[in-house]
Amino acid sequence: MSKLHNLFFNVTDFLQEKRKTFTTISDKIWAKPELHFKEKYAASVMEEALKVEGFAVEKNVANLETAIMGSFGSGSTVIAFLGEYDALPFLSQEGGKAEYSPIEENGNGHGCGHNLLGTGAFAAAVAAKEYVEKTNAPFTIRFYGCPAEENGSGKAYMAKYGVFDDVDMAITWHPMTNNTAWNITSLANYAATFKFTGKSAHAAATPHLGRSALDAVELMNVGVNYLREHVIQEARIHYAVVNSGGTSPNVVQPYAEVSYLIRAPKKQQVVDIHKRVQKIAQGAALMTETTFVEHFEGAASDLIPNTTLAKVMQQQFDAAPALQFSEEDFAFAEEIYQALDDESKTTAYLNMSPEQKELIGNKRLCELVLPLSPEMALYGSTDVADVSWKTPTVQCTTACLVLGTPLHTWQVVAVGNTPIAHKGMLYAADIMARTAITCMENPTIIEEAKQELKTRLKDEKYVSLIPEE
Repeated sequence: MSKLHNLFFNVTDFLQEKRKTFTTISDKIWAKPELHFKEKYAASVMEEALKVEGFAVEKNVANLETAIMGSFGSGSTVIAFLGEYDALPFLSQEGGKAEYSPIEENGNGHGCGHNLLGTGAFAAAVAAKEYVEKTNAPFTIRFYGCPAEENGSGKAYMAKYGVFDDVDMAITWHPMTNNTAWNITSLANYAATFKFTGKSAHAAATPHLGRSALDAVELMNVGVNYLREHVIQEARIHYAVVNSGGTSPNVVQPYAEVSYLIRAPKKQQVVDIHKRVQKIAQGAALMTETTFVEHFEGAASDLIPNTTLAKVMQQQFDAAPALQFSEEDFAFAEEIYQALDDESKTTAYLNMSPEQKELIGNKRLCELVLPLSPEMALYGSTDVADVSWKTPTVQCTTACLVLGTPLHTWQVVAVGNTPIAHKGMLYAADIMARTAITCMENPTIIEEAKQELKTRLKDEKYVSLIPEE
């Protein structure tokens, strides 16, 4: 930490003093999980919290009802913190319970920890804002409440709308099982639903009069499964039949729907595979004499890493007080660990060195800081990627989950409102705020990060995968 940082402001002390404020916000959002683009309660909670902390608030950002922006300061250099708060379907679960126990059958749950993600990013923004206020640093601090990361890619809409065009750097994080800065790429994606329409008929008396939309869906799925052999190895194609056309086998199904999610390392690869999937849908419609319409669901770019900022963020793990869990935390973590399947348990210590494994021993929570890894690919997608095309972007992960826990599971929800999650969230806020302050005290870092982004893009311009219509 620099002299200014020590003299005027202690990030860790500030966050701990406001600990109750931040954990309360996180728990409120955890207790009312909302799906993509429906996060009205979460957005209202964040809006009120921003106003209380002295941010000017803008609503309906990018014409999205649940997207908000809080801004503080008038400096020409803008540092943004990215928050999320959408939940997942079918993951309702009681907090603090190490056995499957849904609060609401088939209800929603924060199975990716976005209640923590949004609040942690907000806490970091508040700390950075406090630093600007105390030091009169010539910077503007922004917090973006971004909807629909899980389905719909809210940040991609915001990037297409130009929301991040004047941002000089962006900071975010994700709850995980370990502590490190991310230096990764991710897969671009495109999601669409294919809605087939046929003609109903009595399946026994007049089957020749029927045209089955469900047949078309099944044939499309068969065709895409054959396509898998003939796309690049890194590509992923997922599908779900979201409407089978009815429950009676005695009626030819006149309507059926299938949703597809296509992923690949580069945007153009996604575009090319999507065109081939469209041809298969056309073929299925021809074979069944049905028609279809395609409905766009969401898209995200591939993530552009920024090693300049990742190194700075990694250094903050050395500067900040270490993450520490209590005996009660470890005891509950052991219960959650035992509730995992054997395959998940094998991943718990997968990326750790023998020395790290020895230090952790049989504990199920990671207090260690893992070193910054060489640049690597994440075989998932995130709409943070669209921001990374616009401005240098950096992320970290902190231990909010039990080792071995897969994301999008009830075990994530069970831990999401406990002291384990709270401690990891505030630790992340500390790291993010310190990263911002370090860059404010050393503005050349931001310029170096911008130059790195420019070099990586090689004059390639940002093109959104979201259709114009």
